[in-house]
Amino acid sequence: MKIDEGIGFIELHSVVNNIPMVFRPTIIWDDKDVILIDTGYPGQLEAIRDNLAKMPIGRLTKIIITHQDYDHIGSLYEVISGFNHKIEVYAHELTKPYIQGEKKLIKTGITVPVIQIDHTIADGQELPLCGGISVIFTPGHTPDHISLYHRATKTLITGDALTADQGQLYYPTKKFTLDMEQALQSITRFLDYEIDQAICFHGGVCNNQVKERLSDLAERKVVL
Repeated sequence: MKIDEGIGFIELHSVVNNIPMVFRPTIIWDDKDVILIDTGYPGQLEAIRDNLAKMPIGRLTKIIITHQDYDHIGSLYEVISGFNHKIEVYAHELTKPYIQGEKKLIKTGITVPVIQIDHTIADGQELPLCGGISVIFTPGHTPDHISLYHRATKTLITGDALTADQGQLYYPTKKFTLDMEQALQSITRFLDYEIDQAICFHGGVCNNQVKERLSDLAERKVVL
């Protein structure tokens, strides 16, 4: 689903512990690249392929991973192996050993199929892709977590640093956040950016008074 020029999201449906869930990876594109941010649980290759085919964009060229949780990297190996062309993978240095099979995932103890990272990205780095993408290190939900800012559309891609419900931003889910205090501190990083809208992997798009809501969250005016 397109939400602005060169940015949108797809919906991936999974059943987790008998509970139907929807995940919303972001898609960013221009004439040169199509970038997928996170890949969902294992088994999502065909859903990703079908969603991309419905969008008026080129072929997938790059994947950026926000962190090592299973619902974000579970289908990475399938996607890299399932497309008949090279797809470059970007991830933070702290995420790299989990993707490359050198460490077990923190929350599940699973070792995922090995994928080699093509580009290691760091806090504050400006990726010259699709109108500019800024890397924001936002640990707390996991120690390696990053969020992203798409400069061309003033869009924050939160990963799991924030969640959303009915178009409103909320804190990350406490149950699944390893260090809640650190996660709350990370939210203050977003105040440095001119943000018109946000896409949450869990919850979707928020575009109503986003800057004000981020300030309330950063100042802890919203009930956890």
